[in-house]
Amino acid sequence: MKKTLLAEFTAREGAEDEVARLIRDYARTVREEEGNLAFDVYTKAANPRGYWIFEVYRDEDAFKTHLDAPYGALFNAALTPLIEEDASVLTFLDPLATHP
Repeated sequence: MKKTLLAEFTAREGAEDEVARLIRDYARTVREEEGNLAFDVYTKAANPRGYWIFEVYRDEDAFKTHLDAPYGALFNAALTPLIEEDASVLTFLDPLATHP
């Protein structure tokens, strides 16, 4: 079963350009992972410092591989002081069943 989630965070005022650079670089790397099916980065129309990242992985194992990648820890260490939250807020998603 696919692993789907939404990661959300808000860039601190004045850190917008650095956050955008970090997430663009990270997105390119994550999209190259064998088990990554989507890594789509959005900013909120009403608040361009607010980010939503829609992520889909082939399965739980692919997601665990993503979490264990060394570049993820480096990205999070660089991102954390630049965002308002303590870390990205993750919301895991399940598909709506189409049959009752």
